[in-house]
Amino acid sequence: MAPHIAPAASCLLTLLFATPTFAAAPPETPVDAAADARPSILDRQPMPRVYSAGQPNADDWASIAAHGVTTVIDLRPDAERPGRDEAAEVQAAGLAYRHIPIAGPQDLTPDAARTLWQAIDAAPGKVLVHCASGNRAGALLAIAAAREGGMAPARALELGREAGMTSTEPRARAVLGLPAGDP
Repeated sequence: MAPHIAPAASCLLTLLFATPTFAAAPPETPVDAAADARPSILDRQPMPRVYSAGQPNADDWASIAAHGVTTVIDLRPDAERPGRDEAAEVQAAGLAYRHIPIAGPQDLTPDAARTLWQAIDAAPGKVLVHCASGNRAGALLAIAAAREGGMAPARALELGREAGMTSTEPRARAVLGLPAGDP
């Protein structure tokens, strides 16, 4: 005599052991890593909404915008960009453009830091601050973080280094009232 199987159990057994009659789902298409990869110009992110960099190429702006940057703050004086209209390039990509010219260490001042801090604060999304290499951007971010953001000066210098500050560190130290050498 065959064992009695309740109708619900019979249906369950059929589902568990039956060969499926439907086609297997196609394997998931891998995400295009190149499309989702953050552009290398955005490798430095010293603060949650702020990237710092050297000079982006003219064809980098769309990719930068695609990664949530809404505002570009250019620290390079006009003389460093002959024949290039960065404001037009940036605006054509749908980004806001701010220009705070910092020609060298002498321009790394509390006033310039305040202007930078206010521009970052006013931006609706992520911000890219750049100069030629990231050196001036890192120093001005360090000064701004300490003087305007209330960050401890020694920590602000670390942030500046993360942002690309190198040879401008002595000037940042002087503006922040720190001695030469390690913090």
